[in-house]
Amino acid sequence: MTPEALAQTHAAAFTDQRPWSADEFASLLPQTGVILCGDAKSFILGRVIVDEAEVLTLATHPDHQRKGLAQAALAQFLTLARSQGAVRVFLEVAELNIPAKALYLNNNFEIIGNRPRYYVTKDGGKIGADIMQINL
Repeated sequence: MTPEALAQTHAAAFTDQRPWSADEFASLLPQTGVILCGDAKSFILGRVIVDEAEVLTLATHPDHQRKGLAQAALAQFLTLARSQGAVRVFLEVAELNIPAKALYLNNNFEIIGNRPRYYVTKDGGKIGADIMQINL
C-alpha cells in the first residue's frame, strides 16, 4: 500500500478528526518494528517495541465497513505482533467511537484508562480517548 492510498482511506474514515497525511504515513512505514496489515479498503498500522505493541491507527473506508475487514486486519496484526515478541498491545480510541470500541472489546481488549480531551476535532473541540490493552 502506498502512503497516498493509506492517507485517502484514513481521510474517508476519520471525518471528525484531522486525518493523517501521506507524508506522515511515509515517515512511519520504514521505521523499525512497524507493522501494516490489511489493504487500501481497511488497514491497521502499529509497531512493536521490545515486548509491547501499540496500535497507531486503524481505518476502514466507509464503503467497506461492516464486512469483517477491520477484524481480519486486527487478527493479523495481533499474530504478527506476538511473533515479534510482543506480550501486550495498547491503543487509544475515541471514547465516542462505539464501533471501534466494540471491535476491540470483542477481541478481548479491556479499557484500562482514559485520556480526557485527547483528540482534537476538526471544529476545534476535544474528545477523550479510552486506553485499551490486551495481553497476548
